[in-house]
Amino acid sequence: MVDKEVRELEKAVEQIWDIATNKFGLDPFPVRFEIVPATVMYEVGSYALPGRYSHWTFGKAYNRMKMMYDFGLSKIYEVVINSNPSYAFLLETNSPIQNELVIAHVLGHVDFFKNNAYFSHTNRRMIDEAALHARRMAEYEFTYGRKVVEEFLDAVLSIEEHIDPNFFIRKSHREPDRKDEKKPSKVEGRYDDLMSDAELGKAIIDPFAEPLNKEVPEKDLVYYLMKHSPILKDWQREVMTMLHEEMEYFVPQMQTKIMNEGFASFWHSRIMREMDLPTADHLEFAELHAGVVSPHKGQLNPYYLGYKIFEDIERRWDNPTKEEREKYGRVGGEGRQKLFEVREMDNDISFLRNYLTEELCEELDLFVYELVDEEEWTITEKRWEKVRDQLVANMTNFGFPYIEVMDGDYDRNRELYLRHRFEGVELDMKYAHKTMEYVFKLWGRDVHLETVVDDEPLVMHFDGDQHTED
Repeated sequence: MVDKEVRELEKAVEQIWDIATNKFGLDPFPVRFEIVPATVMYEVGSYALPGRYSHWTFGKAYNRMKMMYDFGLSKIYEVVINSNPSYAFLLETNSPIQNELVIAHVLGHVDFFKNNAYFSHTNRRMIDEAALHARRMAEYEFTYGRKVVEEFLDAVLSIEEHIDPNFFIRKSHREPDRKDEKKPSKVEGRYDDLMSDAELGKAIIDPFAEPLNKEVPEKDLVYYLMKHSPILKDWQREVMTMLHEEMEYFVPQMQTKIMNEGFASFWHSRIMREMDLPTADHLEFAELHAGVVSPHKGQLNPYYLGYKIFEDIERRWDNPTKEEREKYGRVGGEGRQKLFEVREMDNDISFLRNYLTEELCEELDLFVYELVDEEEWTITEKRWEKVRDQLVANMTNFGFPYIEVMDGDYDRNRELYLRHRFEGVELDMKYAHKTMEYVFKLWGRDVHLETVVDDEPLVMHFDGDQHTED
């Protein structure tokens, strides 16, 4: 990008900031924009944070994104980081109007990061924290070997989504008092006197692993294993702590994907309409905007759904019907105030439950479809309440199975008993078996998982060698 284009973009940033804050009342953190090549854009996009630790899954994501870009199949226009100040990366091959739209979109995101309640406890210095984590991880790789560390990361990352979204609420009550730490003691199991230290894996436990069942049931699987596993070494517990901290940072983004993208899309459309653009640029903007907030065949576009709901909220509170005036006491002209209220208080689940109306479901042609007889996809539900409830159900626990620890001393032998809270969707058995193997590596003793298959209760077992069921 030549100097002239950079100077023009700097002027556009000032103009967009002025419109967003002074005309529309947005309240974002300061934002530092950086123009980068595609390689940097896709590296940040695949790692989710600049300077994060290295793992093969990030490289896999990078190669996939970069290949799609090279073949012209997809393109990341922007990456924005939730921090204070916030950081946003613009692709150097974007046209000027593309970057202006991205800048306006970013300001919507950053206002959301700053003001939404679910982001209020996030670490606004996570970029620095991630860099510290990366340095520590590199030290562990040097000390214990890269393969050892990577294999351990494989096991932890297999369950990284299974943390408690409300962990910060209980965090102050869960922190161990390091003044009361005791020396590590040998784990006592029912058959320990029959086994050598080698067979027991030299199962040493530190003060963080006592007592076993005081905190069950426990949804936060990563936390429980980190705290109570009888086989983890200090550096492994430290790695799990770092990964848990990073997942705490990402959880609000997972909780508000539809809202966040919809809010940013809503405001980029309003801001860009206020810009004094030539006709050609207006046409380019209209085409870009239509591409962002258009429905996707066969899948839900969070930009589109969130944008349409926010538009509907503004319309209904600015121009309420006679029935809405009488029933809810709306007076009109309250659209922007309501938008900011929703942005502050809701997450995706409450957003859909409260503001996805029957009229919107019909307008957006939303429906539930299922694979019938393993042959073809068939629409099975079009009633709007059922569609809304299914969308909400799909987002509960971020769409992942709800797994909780029920017993850390099962059969009085330090075996781990997990329960799947079955809510109509069965586990992927192949995936479940592989994950149980990873959990065994973290726990060191037999792992049991209770679930439901074909409407019948089933308990899966893994003893380190083979899987069994009963």
